[in-house]
Amino acid sequence: MQLDDHAEDLASDLGVDKAEVKEDLQSLLEYNVPIEEAKGSVRRKHGGDDGSAATPTAKSLDDVSPDDGSVTVTVRVLTKGTRSIRYQGEDRVIREGEFADGTGRISYTAWESFDFEPGDSITVGNANVREWEGDPELNLGTNTTVAPASDPVETPHEVGGERDLIDLEPGDRGRTVEVTVVEVERRTIDGRDGETEILSGVVADESARLPLTDWDPHADVEAGASLRLSDVYVREYRGVPQVNVTEFSTVETLDRTVEAPDSAPRMGIGEAVATGGLFDVELLGNVIAVRDGSGLIERCPDCGRVVQNGQCRAHGEVEGEDDLRVKAILDDGTGTVTAVLGTDLTAAVYGGGVEDAKAAARDAMDKEVVADEIRDRIVGREYRVRGSLSVDEYGANLDAEEFVESADDPADRASELLAGVAR
Repeated sequence: MQLDDHAEDLASDLGVDKAEVKEDLQSLLEYNVPIEEAKGSVRRKHGGDDGSAATPTAKSLDDVSPDDGSVTVTVRVLTKGTRSIRYQGEDRVIREGEFADGTGRISYTAWESFDFEPGDSITVGNANVREWEGDPELNLGTNTTVAPASDPVETPHEVGGERDLIDLEPGDRGRTVEVTVVEVERRTIDGRDGETEILSGVVADESARLPLTDWDPHADVEAGASLRLSDVYVREYRGVPQVNVTEFSTVETLDRTVEAPDSAPRMGIGEAVATGGLFDVELLGNVIAVRDGSGLIERCPDCGRVVQNGQCRAHGEVEGEDDLRVKAILDDGTGTVTAVLGTDLTAAVYGGGVEDAKAAARDAMDKEVVADEIRDRIVGREYRVRGSLSVDEYGANLDAEEFVESADDPADRASELLAGVAR
């Protein structure tokens, strides 16, 4: 059923203007309120009943489907996180996390303050089901009931939100991590209430490094600090998980030092691409080509985007600033990725900086001589590349921090491979 149809049915039942009902529904849906919960809210606003007379079906979690309108489940609470969102112009605190039973796990969002904590066994009645990123999710609203379960719920899944950074995924809520702050800076952004100060940086534990945003700057979040961050949530940022600290998070200084890894996890290209994105990874492969748009390029002075024919996609006609870049296609036999080298790495590969490249282009009266020289230097050679991997519909790109020709002996690697096969 389309939004117009829902609005028309509600307006007819309530005897109010359809346009007003549709506006109310649309506002709620924009903040991911499930349609049945939104309709109940609009009914109550206009003095009608909430439409919750139907008895929901009791189901195990592996049987819950986005097609279910509402369900009753008996579960164990794995995690509980808290954060603030805004809809209909008002701030609202929601609770998020995961439930589990003997058959599986499911994410939930509680729009009211229900009395349960991680480890509790509860029966959740009349929970709305919606689809979230392809999976069902339970939404607990004003029509939902929560009561202690008659017996403890047994589940193979771990209670609690403690995780290593390497195990975090976008969509995680109520997580706890112990990290060291690798780098951090205070920034001013345009927030929902105007200019807002946040902390932005990188954290690490023994397993990985990830980007961090502290939306309610905590004094203890400073470079070099070892911290326990409780009740954080994870969202995707440029294709990789990002740790988000909020006003509801707890930041505690540890009495131990969390050691950041000196090296990034090394993976095959195919394996890395299949993850959908990694903040810090090392790949090994042969450069099989250097793509167009490499060498001596021009960038927009306002946003840094590459300028083509004097045009920036965001700012129109601009006078570009000269820069160096390489887009090298790396292949290891399991997959390919485009390694993007910035100014300094490109200068190291080319053997000169921007002024040297401009001089070479003037002498040849052709900017392509710079890219051609880079091709001659790196195509056909094997490199270790470390950086941040993002994957989207256009392919996989690795923003390189290190680009070093491999010193590995191919014969030794072949012997190791053959030995592994023999075992």
